[in-house]
Amino acid sequence: MIDVKKYDKLTYAVIGAAMEVHRQLGCGFLELVYQQAMIEEMRLRTIPFLSQKPIDVFYKDKKIAIYVPDFIAGNTLKIIVELKALETVDYNQIQMQVINYLVATKFDVGLFLNFGKKSLEYKRYVRPEKLQNSQQIETN
Repeated sequence: MIDVKKYDKLTYAVIGAAMEVHRQLGCGFLELVYQQAMIEEMRLRTIPFLSQKPIDVFYKDKKIAIYVPDFIAGNTLKIIVELKALETVDYNQIQMQVINYLVATKFDVGLFLNFGKKSLEYKRYVRPEKLQNSQQIETN
């Protein structure tokens, strides 16, 4: 079973950075603008992160794709961070996307941030229990 509490401090730090970015910029920009602002804000807050780090996806020991997350936040504990700037959000699609990213990376926690509305939207996702020991997808 995943102990999500151990991710709370990092999750709150990333959400806090996103709130500051949204407070400064508001909504209406393209996703890339928010991504660049998040890079600056996480640096200012000394939140460890990687931006746009390619991750290989394997099927039966064969590389079949490359996944590029918006951010991987953290050092020892790591969180996948998916950014959007959408007025209308299909939360079922977002949930499937983030859960698939968690399976592909074998990370336990993912964070969705949407800068496209008047207020910042965010949601934390946890890798489903039945997929925690998946061996079909690996990361480098």
